[in-house]
Amino acid sequence: MNQEQLLIELEPVAAKLYERHQGVAKEWFPHEMVPYGRGKDFEPGKQWVPEDADFGGGDTEIDEAVRAALFVNLLTEDNLPYYFRDIDRLFGSDTAFGEWARNWTAEEGRHSIVMRDYFTVTRAVDPIALERARMIQVRGGQVPTPHDAFEGLAYVSMQELATRISHRNTGKLMKDELGTAIMSRVGNDENLHYLFYRDLTAAALEVDPSSTVLGIERAVRTFSMPGLGIPDFDRLSKEIAKAGIYDLQIHHDQILEPVIMRHWKLESVTGLSDEAEVARDSLFKRMARIAKVGKRMATGHATVGE
Repeated sequence: MNQEQLLIELEPVAAKLYERHQGVAKEWFPHEMVPYGRGKDFEPGKQWVPEDADFGGGDTEIDEAVRAALFVNLLTEDNLPYYFRDIDRLFGSDTAFGEWARNWTAEEGRHSIVMRDYFTVTRAVDPIALERARMIQVRGGQVPTPHDAFEGLAYVSMQELATRISHRNTGKLMKDELGTAIMSRVGNDENLHYLFYRDLTAAALEVDPSSTVLGIERAVRTFSMPGLGIPDFDRLSKEIAKAGIYDLQIHHDQILEPVIMRHWKLESVTGLSDEAEVARDSLFKRMARIAKVGKRMATGHATVGE
């Protein structure tokens, strides 16, 4: 089955999943979550220092790994135009796929709004470094680019779940209750997005199991967290892994194992082509290696893709 045929078969499923999403997604407003009372004017040209931060009650402290995660998480959200571009390219602008993609984009846009406003008001991160990094990243336009819709469905399923975990784990390490609440709110949205893609991928496995398994294997083999193009991303991702916000063990235990084995039940998929059987076997071996390396490096924390 080619990509066009897949999308025709999946369109009714996408419509039902979008309807489900609309029934459970909650409207919320970024401005109601930001502690504007902590804000003050920035002096032009004044160099930011960590002590400028204000997390309430005179608290200025934040772990540098948490600061790195906040920095990366926001810049990831800022790259939204390119994610929309690729989703639109893979799934089209019409039917339920287009409706979903536009709604998804609108919901994701709130994430960068609330996070940037919170960071600006609390001075949690260097605003000049943040803006310069945003310009570099968006000018570069680098995002993971799935080969086709089969791989795309698998990738966005894992990526949305990974983003949810990263946001929530970052929030748990913050001392500011408002900051924690913001990251949790954003994580809740990411979870609903994950459920849409996860269940759409499950439907694809029923429609064309061989092509979908091939897509899943490619997505796992080439997977990397969003952040491509962010200046100094390698160092930042190592800091994030070291803090236990997102590392190789989390990637296996909380992404690959539950999604691929429990939800998609890849071990039980039948009717695969010879090529897909080989790919599934390769995928399981890769997952086993990731689990082994993740456990071995639990103290040193390997980042995804190492």
